[in-house]
Parts: sequence; C-alpha cells; structure tokens
Amino acid sequence: MVGAAGPAPRTGRPTKTSPARGQVLARALFGALAGVSLVGGIAGGLWRLGVAVPDPLSFAAAGQLLLVHAALMICGFLGTAIGIERAVAVKHRWALAVPLASGASALCLAFGQQAAGAWLGVAAAVFFLAVNALVVWRQRAAHTLLLAVGAAAWVAGNLLFALGRDGGAVFPWWFAFLVMTIAAERLEMTRLMRRRPAASLTLHAVMALLLAGAACSGLAPRAGGLVYGAALALLAVWLAVFDIARRTVFTHGISRYMAVCLLGGYAWLGIAGAAWAAAALGGPTRDIALHALGLGFVISMVMGHAPVVLPAIARIKLRFGTFFYLPLATLHLSLFVRLVLGSFSDPLRAAGASLNAAAIAFFAVTVAGAAVAWRIQHGAEGARKAR
Repeated sequence: MVGAAGPAPRTGRPTKTSPARGQVLARALFGALAGVSLVGGIAGGLWRLGVAVPDPLSFAAAGQLLLVHAALMICGFLGTAIGIERAVAVKHRWALAVPLASGASALCLAFGQQAAGAWLGVAAAVFFLAVNALVVWRQRAAHTLLLAVGAAAWVAGNLLFALGRDGGAVFPWWFAFLVMTIAAERLEMTRLMRRRPAASLTLHAVMALLLAGAACSGLAPRAGGLVYGAALALLAVWLAVFDIARRTVFTHGISRYMAVCLLGGYAWLGIAGAAWAAAALGGPTRDIALHALGLGFVISMVMGHAPVVLPAIARIKLRFGTFFYLPLATLHLSLFVRLVLGSFSDPLRAAGASLNAAAIAFFAVTVAGAAVAWRIQHGAEGARKAR
C-alpha cells in the first residue's frame, strides 16, 4: 500500500516507495502494546514473590498486576504477538482487530479496569478464531485445523476469565491455546521429514486428551489435572520423537540454535506435565507446573522462532550469532534456580524469578543488538560497493 505523497521528482529514474506511514505506525502501536503487556506481566509476577518492582509506594496498581499477571503474559503479550503474526499471514486488515483488542485488553487489566479488559480479551479471541477459520478455508490441513482448535481454546479461557472463574478453570484453556498453536506449527514442520503414518493421528489423540483435561479441570480438578498433566508429558515425548529439531541440532548456525531452543523447551514441557499431575494430587508443585510450561516451554519457543519470525512480521533484519545462546542459557539457569533450588528456599525462589525477568530482558537487548549489527554490517558493505 502506497500513500499519496504528491508528484515524484522529475529525475527520469524510477523512485523507490517507502512503506506506508500507516503500516509503520500500526507495527509500532502493536509492538508497544505487546511490550507494555510483557513489562506489566513480569512486574506482576515478581510482585507475587515479594520482589518490589516497582516500589509499592510509587505504583498503586501493583495489586492489580498481581491478579492479572497471567492474563498479561498469555493474552496480552503472547496473544498480541501471535495475533500480529497471523494477521500478517492472512493479509487482511480486519485481522489486525486481534492484536488491537488483545493489547487494549492488557492495558485495561493493568490499569484496574478488569471487566472491560476481560471482555476485550473475549473479543480478541473471537476475532482470532475467525482468522483461523479463514486459514482453514484457504488450506484444509491437519495443522491448520489444530490452529483453529487452539484458537477456540483461547475463546473458552477468556470467556471463563470474564465470567469470574478462578485460575484452576482458566489456566488449562489458556495454556491449551499456546500449546496447541506450537504443536500445530511443529506438525507443519514435520512434513519436511519422513514420518510414520500414525504420527499425525497420535498427536491429535494427545491434543484431544489435553482438551479433555482442560474441560474437566473446572468441574473435577483432581481428575482434570491428572489428564492434563499426562497430555503435556505425552506431547513432550511426541515432539522429542517426531520433531525435525532432533536432526537439525546436528547442523550449524541458526538451524542448530533453533533446535537447541526447541529441545530444551520439550524437556521443560515434560517436567511441566509431571508437575501438573503432581499438583492435582495435592503436591506443592503448582509453581513448577505453571512456569516450566509458561517460561521453560513457551518462552524457549519464542526465543527459538524470533530470529525467523521478526524479520517476517516486523520488517526487522537480524544478524545471527552465537551470542543468541547467552539469554537462552540464562533462561534455563534461572528456571533451575527458581523451580529446583527455590523449592527449598523462598529467597532463592525470588532470586530465580528475578533471573527469569533478566533473561527475557537480556533476550530483548540481544535482538535489538542483532538488528543494529545487521544495519552496521550491511551499511558498511553498501559503502564499500559504492566506492
């Protein structure tokens, strides 16, 4: 899309059009909404563990962030990011209603307007379901159907949240949305390698088990939690066996980096499944279940896919290097401190949570540095060619 900018200069040569100002502003707006959601979610999570970020006397909304920490991270940050990615893929302006609604929802939640924020979240999820229905209509395949079911899980979770249900009923649906979205993308990638005919059928059976566990969790928490945890553990096994990452980990460069991110995430997914089932039986493993899944699995996936996804959706080119492994290592170390050592010491648990936040911030700085490095490198190459 090119805006009307007046007559072109009369140089006799074709001119290059820059991206439309509206597109640039839209990307900046959605990026800002996702960033605010992430910062608010991290602050709320730290506050839960007694880490004063920011000081309670200077931030009256800290108590509200405590209540909506998960909503900000899952629906605000990740929902907005996934919504942007899907809107770019379908190439329809109305699809931008998803990140706009989810980002606005996060702002309302962060500033204490919980009812408005919750129902805006429902609207975002419904629009997202419509976007995925369009994807299925364009390409009817196993992975697109799974994406649509994951979108429906987000609708269910947001609706329960808007109706005032507790985390025991809401979290399984929210995580089902993320887990099924990731599983669908990995299922699509397995088409690049020879797989057994039963692989797709097995994955759909595991996803059906996950949905059954989510549906039961609000009515029968013990049974639902056991089924849900088992589904997560089985998915970890499926991914370890069938995903292409087990082969690309022996390659080089960005392919190997992505494989390391994925395989590490699958390990945390298995831990999350065991901890989720243990929590359903009354064990003190709820924090392990939620954060092994939300940080160990999901954020590992984000770190792995960001060098590929960001150039596609944000028009940001990155210079990849081994320095990308540093925030990834920090994330895994922080989870070990929080979830393993922290189970014996509250101060270590809080320290691990602070390291979780530092790892995410470190990754953001790494991405920004990679973008600057690419510009410097290619600017220097352009200058050499011009001589």
